[in-house]
Amino acid sequence: MKTFTLKQAVEQIVTLLDEAFSGEEIIIKKNEREFIKISPIKVEQRRPPLWGSDKDSIWIADNFDEPLAEFEDYL
Repeated sequence: MKTFTLKQAVEQIVTLLDEAFSGEEIIIKKNEREFIKISPIKVEQRRPPLWGSDKDSIWIADNFDEPLAEFEDYL
């Protein structure tokens, strides 16, 4: 975490923003009090779906299309 006065921050705002984009936390003080905090937002990155990751764990029974015994009266 880096701390700067308001005057220092104004003079080098582009550099401070670049540092914030890199993950640095920046504190700007005015009248010896912490005034502004610039910090990166932590975004959770989701992994892309892995096609085929369930291979061999999902299967369809050979008799999948056959009528169910419970419904023979209705056929």
